[in-house]
Amino acid sequence: MREVLTKSMARNIFYGGSLFFILVFIGLFAQSHWYIVNVSTDKAGLTDEVAAGKHVWERKACINCHTILGEGAYFAPELGNVMKRWGVQDDPEAAFEVLKGWMEAQPTGIEGRRQMPQFNLSDDEIRELTEFLLWTGRINTQNWPPNDAG
Repeated sequence: MREVLTKSMARNIFYGGSLFFILVFIGLFAQSHWYIVNVSTDKAGLTDEVAAGKHVWERKACINCHTILGEGAYFAPELGNVMKRWGVQDDPEAAFEVLKGWMEAQPTGIEGRRQMPQFNLSDDEIRELTEFLLWTGRINTQNWPPNDAG
């Protein structure tokens, strides 16, 4: 004899399944939050200078052209690991000099090429931005976004 699915049985399956997946979602959310707070973020390196660099990033709207950790526009290069790509991630003074040279050389004046505007940043602002970019390079992103660091 074939059993028929009644309305109450269907309702119980729906509510039971919904509850199960809500609990799975809450568990995954909690695990992700714990991972971000305790594992992937360099909290010890989050200094006032890094925070000031983020403010420079925001004031100059860098995210309107660049991505950082995969978020932002795709007009200009990803900057989450720019110091590693430039080979200066272990030397803050060299990182500052390289970034300062790059910022002061903009725009390059090459016709037909996308150009970064000249922001006329002070040395302190460039140093703060350098610290912010060095800090973002230390975040464990599990290799996201896919970006050749070589």
